[in-house]
Amino acid sequence: MLDHTVCDTFFLNAFLSLPSLVQCMEMVLGYCQDVPYSHTTFPNIVGHRSRQDLEMGAEYLLLSVIHGLLNGECSPDIRLLGCSVLAPRCQDNKLMKPCRSSCEMVKKSCIHAFEAIQMAWPYFLDCDRFFVGDEEGCYDPLSELRGKSCEEIKFTYHTNSQMYSILKKTASKCSHISQTYSIGRSVEGKDLLAIEFSNNPGQHELLEPEIKLIGNMHGNEVLGRQLLIYLAQYLCSEYLLGNERIQTIINTTRIHILPSMNPDGYEIAASEVADRNDPENIYQEVNIFGRANAQNLDLNRNFPDLTSIFYNRRRFRHFRSDHIPIPESYWLNKEVAPETYAVMKWIRSFPFVISASLHGGELVISYPFDLSKHPQEDRMYSPTPDEQIFRQLARTYADAHATMSNNDTERCGASFANKGGITNGAQWYSFAGGMMIFVSYIFTVFFHRYLHHSELSNYLQVHRGIKGIVKDEHGNGIKGATISVRGMRHDITSAEDGDYWRLLNPGVHIVTAAASGYSKVSKRIHLPRKTLVGRVDFVLKKVPREPSLDYFNIPELDNYERFDPFNQFEQSSQRELGENGEERTEKPWWWAYFSQLGISAPTWLLRNY
Repeated sequence: MLDHTVCDTFFLNAFLSLPSLVQCMEMVLGYCQDVPYSHTTFPNIVGHRSRQDLEMGAEYLLLSVIHGLLNGECSPDIRLLGCSVLAPRCQDNKLMKPCRSSCEMVKKSCIHAFEAIQMAWPYFLDCDRFFVGDEEGCYDPLSELRGKSCEEIKFTYHTNSQMYSILKKTASKCSHISQTYSIGRSVEGKDLLAIEFSNNPGQHELLEPEIKLIGNMHGNEVLGRQLLIYLAQYLCSEYLLGNERIQTIINTTRIHILPSMNPDGYEIAASEVADRNDPENIYQEVNIFGRANAQNLDLNRNFPDLTSIFYNRRRFRHFRSDHIPIPESYWLNKEVAPETYAVMKWIRSFPFVISASLHGGELVISYPFDLSKHPQEDRMYSPTPDEQIFRQLARTYADAHATMSNNDTERCGASFANKGGITNGAQWYSFAGGMMIFVSYIFTVFFHRYLHHSELSNYLQVHRGIKGIVKDEHGNGIKGATISVRGMRHDITSAEDGDYWRLLNPGVHIVTAAASGYSKVSKRIHLPRKTLVGRVDFVLKKVPREPSLDYFNIPELDNYERFDPFNQFEQSSQRELGENGEERTEKPWWWAYFSQLGISAPTWLLRNY
């Protein structure tokens, strides 16, 4: 085995100075038998001087186990690419060098698979050092694979590692419209991995609404998780195939997808199913195992109960039903799950307009409130100020679904058939601390619904109502301006650049924009039934700042910015660093493949070594 950190430069220079004529020999390496050539030569491109030298090295060992390490992903591409360097093509006593473009293509498509198992990209697959351009007479080691395979969606349940791999591979395949990012980690340290789709991924674009979709909040409710994985693949493939509808959606909307909010619970549920010998028992008692996270906390009861605060404030004439601060008692007295914290922090970072959480167990759209307005009533109709908008959104979705609004009481999931497949959450059953209210209506500015065993074909009702920009007299956007609609006691606020989105049903509305230190401006608008979204901008003039009656006897809006006031999570999330400031990590599980064979340890495969 060669220590590339010491010898790479020597061998590369030696290789580049080799005479053009070399001795070709028959390819007899077992793991390189299907390369598109029959002869190779030594020394190879990285400096192994003989076949025996190569076969004793960690590089060749890696090629022999890479299929298993990556669960079959990127096979045989990675292996053939590695063979083109470790056993390069020899023709007419000349060594043929592999093409850099082939290496770059494979790396772009497969690096996520290495990241998923915490493995560094192998040094001998460095596209700049060991591959050459077309002008230098290179060859494509993957030529025989072109056109032989096509990617198709596999309808099966995926493990966490498979889910991460699929999301990263999808983002790599559609890198011009997609990227993955982590919103945090679970109790057991698993990534809460999200994927976004936009014509400008990673950036909020002025007046472009943003939505988020969450699945697998309860670990044993897996259908929503799978639907969101399939949705990500579908958006990518259909965009590339030229589907105009999908292209329009992605070009005008920023979509964030979190397939699994509870990956720990999913693994618990999956292991319980796997342990049962009788396959007919798969769906029995499924609600017992894995519903909660690894702390045994139900994530849908773990958020702050802001609905009760909302109910208590209704006696005030000027009360806020949005951006209610989190009470300090929540941080002091409740065990806050890291998954809950991650989602709360996530929704503070993006100006989401609409949201949905996919659950299992019923075929219904559930919308706020979830907590009954009377504490003694378990099933009481408890509408929000935006009841009509929520009902319209729910109705639009349910009607577009194949069976959700079907009034046939004999069908599967018919509990809500007589209601057209929609329900007010509190009227279904009342509970406090749910995500739907916290992240979507009282704490922030967007709208949220539960989708149960459903599809996403008609979800983009985000493009309805009004949108616009609140500016000052100099054309600068005003962040945090309040947009209110007469007769609806629930305001929204403008985003970083002053843009806002307000979901409204068709009709005549009086809309007012206000900001601290600026004059109020009101406009009477008519939103025609055939118009999905109307543009309403505001220009506010600077005025002397005066105390506002809107907040008398009510905590100031500034308190809203107090998040994790005791710094509990930021402290616990700090990781141990080494002497040089690098993050210390344990050796990954695959390290045993190499460390027990008596060869020089391939530290070049460790990402933070």
